[in-house]
Amino acid sequence: MSDPKTINAYTNNVAEYLKVPLPPEQLTSRQEFADAVGKGHVLDLGSGPGSDSAFFLRQGLSVHALDATPAFVDYARANGVDAHLGTFDDVTEVAAYDGIYASFSLLHAPRKDFPRHLAAIHRALKPQGVFFLGLKLGTGEHRDHLDRYYSYFSQTEIEEALADAGFTIDGIRTGIGEGLAGSYDGFILVLAHA
Repeated sequence: MSDPKTINAYTNNVAEYLKVPLPPEQLTSRQEFADAVGKGHVLDLGSGPGSDSAFFLRQGLSVHALDATPAFVDYARANGVDAHLGTFDDVTEVAAYDGIYASFSLLHAPRKDFPRHLAAIHRALKPQGVFFLGLKLGTGEHRDHLDRYYSYFSQTEIEEALADAGFTIDGIRTGIGEGLAGSYDGFILVLAHA
């Protein structure tokens, strides 16, 4: 994600973002991701202020966090997370991670780039590496009232894109949650492996 308006929206709302509670489904899926990885090195892709990264560190995982918002990276670093400034296009490693966690981050990339990003994630995972993907469900592309750019997908589109990228889906959860913009949106949480 390198959309300046989206980055600016997050920069101006760090404190508010930190107050947004995770829905129960996401808390459960996050723990399942950590359990599935077990031990090893994970990438928190679109890590935000590093809350999930900190959780994974407490679970005994080694974490590399990547986000395009400088204010988020600074906050995460100040709280002990190995956070780096970067975009989805900076995922260029090959067989480097035991797990990749992309929680509501890839939805900020253009729809046309989604297959390319999934392919890069697949390459960056070790064989049988674990992938978590959280997205909002819907259609099209648009900006919310905070001026953040969003791409929406149906569950079928997500399942097909993951299969095309070489992933095997291990579990799917759906739900409805309130985000930073105050809207309630349907979401999907997918646990898969390379």
